[in-house]
Amino acid sequence: MGKLSAEAIVERALEIGDGEGLEAVTIRRLATDLGVTPMALYWHFKNKEQLLTGMADHLIAGFAVAPDDGRPWLDQLRELTQGLIRTLRRYPCAKTVLEQIDQTQVPSFLVVWDHTLGLARAAGFDVEESCLITKYILQSAIAIADAPVHLRTGRTPEQVKEVLRVKRLGLQSLPADRYPHLVEMAAPMVGDMDPALYDSFGMELILAGIEALARAKA
Repeated sequence: MGKLSAEAIVERALEIGDGEGLEAVTIRRLATDLGVTPMALYWHFKNKEQLLTGMADHLIAGFAVAPDDGRPWLDQLRELTQGLIRTLRRYPCAKTVLEQIDQTQVPSFLVVWDHTLGLARAAGFDVEESCLITKYILQSAIAIADAPVHLRTGRTPEQVKEVLRVKRLGLQSLPADRYPHLVEMAAPMVGDMDPALYDSFGMELILAGIEALARAKA
């Protein structure tokens, strides 16, 4: 094969992480899959920590933050959140990757983070409030993106369906007199709902709270 690139390494690492789980991503496994020696990978990533950072940077790099175009801050924040969710949704292992690295070391994440801080400041929040809002909304976007996909990691569609069926039956078998609402809503509780509703409602729930706080400060 031609000269091995860092991009080729992280793309294969993400494929393994999505299909088999992040624990399956090792330097030795990647070297075998890419047809090189482990030393060829160490040229780009000296350890797994650096590899994970590279994976995080790659999975977010596909998300282009729109420049401030004068629209209301809430519209821009909604667009940013929607775009980030769509980008992260492509990778079932995204949440696990982002949990295991120092996000301040990921250039593409810093771009998103900085832009979100600017939108919070434009909404009228002070420095500390802007930092908290940014952390909450980015972590919420990561969690929303992860929920419909995390069960797929390392499982076939049939296995996923069986896992959900068992979870649903477990809730439905609870004593209805003690847990009436869990029994009634067993299906949506385990994830059997319209994905579009899941995304939009979760995002609007967060944005509505931020908007209400901004109005109260005005």
